[in-house]
Amino acid sequence: MIQYPNGKKIKSNIDRTLSATNRGMTLENDLNLTNEYYLELGIANIHKKPTPVQIVTVDYPKRSAAKITEAYFKVPSTTDYNGVYKGKAIDFEAKECSSKTSFPFASIHPHQIQHLESVIKHGAIAFIIIRFSKMNETYYVDASKLICNYYGEKRSLPYSWFQEEGILIPMGLCPRIDYLKIIDQFYLGGQK
Repeated sequence: MIQYPNGKKIKSNIDRTLSATNRGMTLENDLNLTNEYYLELGIANIHKKPTPVQIVTVDYPKRSAAKITEAYFKVPSTTDYNGVYKGKAIDFEAKECSSKTSFPFASIHPHQIQHLESVIKHGAIAFIIIRFSKMNETYYVDASKLICNYYGEKRSLPYSWFQEEGILIPMGLCPRIDYLKIIDQFYLGGQK
């Protein structure tokens, strides 16, 4: 509640809690803005994949106020983003991590790892973008590097691993997270 000098109280609409559901929304918003920038300038065509949902029950108190009351995921989703850049397929997962010390493998599902393996096999550029939110650092990690460690005995990767094996992506204005610069440098031999 905000109380103004005239005594009026106004309820704030800002939700100050950060649920597990919305934890990755800052990174996702930054990536969506980046991808819009790439698309508008004709640089690349990369989009967030919608999660397939099966609607079971809808409440119709009135036609203009239909409300979904029950739904479930049809199939496990693959990765968050895919598209094309300079004739190459791009496929990647985005994760936001609140830990200061490590990235838990529980944050990425086996079917997502299998999907990344499959797109690599078919020639796509596959990677993971991980933001350590407490450090305000975002890393680009080649998917094959993470996959090698995923199948080991570790349950997480230390933050230091990302500093050594990942590529720190500096935050910018336009684009917010310029991950294509890394692809140009390491996959496409610096092509412009």
